[in-house]
Amino acid sequence: MSGTDRIVIEGIGAVGGFGCGTHDLSRALTGNARSPGTLELSTGSGPVPIPAFRADVSRLEEFIPVRTLRRIDHFSRLGLLGSHLALADAELPEEERSRLGIIIASGYGAAGMTYAFLKSFINDGDISASPTCFSSSVHNSAAAHISIQLGAKGPNLTVSDVHLSVPSALATARIWLAEERVQRVLFGAVDELSELIGYIRYRTRGALPAGPMTPLRTEMETSIPGEGAAFLLLARESASRGGYCSLDASTTGSVPVPGCPFPEPGLLVLGADGSRETGRRYAAVAQNARVACYTPLYGSMPAGPAFDLAAGALILKGGRVFPSPGGAFRDFPATVPVGGEPVGADRISCLTLAGDEAYGLTTLSRADSQ
Repeated sequence: MSGTDRIVIEGIGAVGGFGCGTHDLSRALTGNARSPGTLELSTGSGPVPIPAFRADVSRLEEFIPVRTLRRIDHFSRLGLLGSHLALADAELPEEERSRLGIIIASGYGAAGMTYAFLKSFINDGDISASPTCFSSSVHNSAAAHISIQLGAKGPNLTVSDVHLSVPSALATARIWLAEERVQRVLFGAVDELSELIGYIRYRTRGALPAGPMTPLRTEMETSIPGEGAAFLLLARESASRGGYCSLDASTTGSVPVPGCPFPEPGLLVLGADGSRETGRRYAAVAQNARVACYTPLYGSMPAGPAFDLAAGALILKGGRVFPSPGGAFRDFPATVPVGGEPVGADRISCLTLAGDEAYGLTTLSRADSQ
């Protein structure tokens, strides 16, 4: 898009293992990161703790009465908190909320509540199965709660494409804005680290690692599971009151590696999450590129690319690159800037790899660039 058709990121809302809000995210990006907590799993051999980036949603009580939250599950609370933080960051007037379009991207969806409902069905039978768990197990539960609490009457959609959920959902958000179906889209990515997801993670990868995530080190598995929500308030430039940067493109595709067509010049933010399998593909794609990686701040999850976008928007607004945590042990054939270096370009691309040859690519540019 160009001219008055450009899309502006007006506000950012984020909650995860790093904390809550853009202030906590900025602190983590500048080097004041928190250590991961733990998730205790019930296994056949007894309780097993695994390292995990957990999200605290207690600040949600600043926006929604406690009584209203009583029957709302953790997955939906993550979405509600992220959405309210983004709107507060953009200072969007309440009277404009009713015209919002809402798009939620989630790789895991309401898997935790689906498992809880099935568990109650098995234990208590179909007559006594939990109606609360059932109503929260539907795929669009978080989007529905957000729409109800905000009074948003625009189109509402939940997109799930596992690790490509974020770029797939953003492509739809761009279409809505291009077609002028809405003037603003509240886009968010939400993933919960439920007991089910944690157990699957433990059975497939074990309880390791004992150390920090080092995603730019491809010879070993260092991923740590995470949860959280990252929201962006998107607006057509003609309706925007300013913001962080412009959202230029979001695409998905399938391209053999090497050969992924990411734009140059510019900074490439990698979604590498410590997985040894995809780490080698990121290393092949990033040859001779200028890269950064921030997943050690919020952990491995399908919603991670939305946090990458939030980091990219903060970089473009501030003009300087944040240090890449865990980058000291890299074996990437790429340039990793140290913290505080100028961005050096008007554009940042966020890359996500999934499957054998699938990729998602989202490009941001400075708000005052053409």
